[in-house]
Amino acid sequence: MKRMTKYLALVLCLILCAGMAACAKTDAPAKNTLVYGSGDYTRINPALDEHGEINVLIFDGLTDHDSDGKVIARLAKNWDIDKATNTYTFHLEENVKWHDGKPFTAEDVKFTYEIIMDPENGSENAPNYEEIQKITVEDEHTVSFQLSAPNSAFLDYMTMSILPKHLLEGENIQESAFFRAPVGTGPYKLDSWDAGQAITLKRNEDYFAGPAKIETIIFKIVPDSTARALQLQTGELDLAQVTPKDAVKFEKDTDRTVYNMTTSDYRGILYNFANPFWQKNADIIPAISYAIDKQSILDSVVLGHGIVAYSPIQRNEYNYADVEHYDYNPEKAAEILTSVGCEKDSEGFWCRNGERICFTINADATDQVRVDMAQIAVQQLRAIGLDVKAAVPPEGIDWGGQECCIIGWGSPFDADDHTYKVFGTDKGANYSGYSNALVDKYLTEARETDDPAKRAEAYKNFQKALAENPAYTFFCYIDAVYVGSNALKGVSTDTVLGHHGVGIFWNVCDWTLE
Repeated sequence: MKRMTKYLALVLCLILCAGMAACAKTDAPAKNTLVYGSGDYTRINPALDEHGEINVLIFDGLTDHDSDGKVIARLAKNWDIDKATNTYTFHLEENVKWHDGKPFTAEDVKFTYEIIMDPENGSENAPNYEEIQKITVEDEHTVSFQLSAPNSAFLDYMTMSILPKHLLEGENIQESAFFRAPVGTGPYKLDSWDAGQAITLKRNEDYFAGPAKIETIIFKIVPDSTARALQLQTGELDLAQVTPKDAVKFEKDTDRTVYNMTTSDYRGILYNFANPFWQKNADIIPAISYAIDKQSILDSVVLGHGIVAYSPIQRNEYNYADVEHYDYNPEKAAEILTSVGCEKDSEGFWCRNGERICFTINADATDQVRVDMAQIAVQQLRAIGLDVKAAVPPEGIDWGGQECCIIGWGSPFDADDHTYKVFGTDKGANYSGYSNALVDKYLTEARETDDPAKRAEAYKNFQKALAENPAYTFFCYIDAVYVGSNALKGVSTDTVLGHHGVGIFWNVCDWTLE
């Protein structure tokens, strides 16, 4: 009987403990860690590398963009513009500290832009600032930029992340260990970096604009979109960008939300004009463009999530819709090929000067959308008799040696962004080696005026000149499809995102996990 009494007492004790544990679990604070499915990073260097989603969490610029892409204040609380001398004077916030506790000053601003402008550093962002003639530190919290000519996008470009002079002065900006342990002024600070696995950020409790609501954000490295979709399903990820094909799995998921985000992000074929093939055959590019069924690519690869493309600023207020669209027309493609002296051989392939027209379209192995687009484009081009192949180089894209590849660009901000530096002769992001005197002329005209009518005329002429001598064959603009836990609140669904869908974190300080 005593044994039975002890046994019952033990059972009651276990039940009581289990009940207490259940209560403790119920009363525990809500999860305050967001796990984001990210591509991999080898460094976090906003001065040299443009497309880092993580940049805006760690760093701030003098200016920022709001939900509509308009310029707003950030590290600079306000500014003055002297149009007579093309001088911008920025008055800085005075209570800002770097993550290591050191004060942020105008010296950091001057240092950052001098890094970007130094040709030895090879920044693809340098063309954005080529008019800067002089940077003057007026005092600890005032800095001025005098330009040699007007730059209508200058305030947009002041969103560039500012770097700490006291940690980087004298360092090799391409190789410094700082960019594996970055220190910024932003709403989050680096906590840990497990290479190839995860980058963990902790809330900056001393953030000058007020601390973010989410305590921890983990950038979990999951480069493969299918793997991201699986980890979203298992709850290992709270938010991730996926392909439209993977997003279909979540259409009836009551625990997750699918965000179809409009972007300015287009895809197409970039031609390498440094390659001898295109130096001899650039005149067949219009034929290639007519041979591509853009709507078919849009429908089959991204399930219609986007629009057919014909211009690099199609999502911008300065788009000129009457430019040549190169709508699908295989008969027109054949007409052009014949007009430049091409003829078909016995197997039905186009030849020129006795040689078959052969080239390879490369695609980045980490981007399934681009791989699929390359393969479909090849099928369409072979259908009209061009001997084209698709390749996915395991070592990555050889920009200087390749014939062509699937490219992506696009900015939701000023029309100068991703045009001047992408299509201008010898500019930092002109990876095609494209050169067109008229394109250079009109892009410069558009940059150097703030008169909307004059800018519209210049961008119309730019788009016409580019269409007449194409640098790319445009396919489509693609939406960015994100999937997130229903516990995540505050994502701005109406904001137009940029290249790679970058920009979703623009208001991260307002996000919550419920």
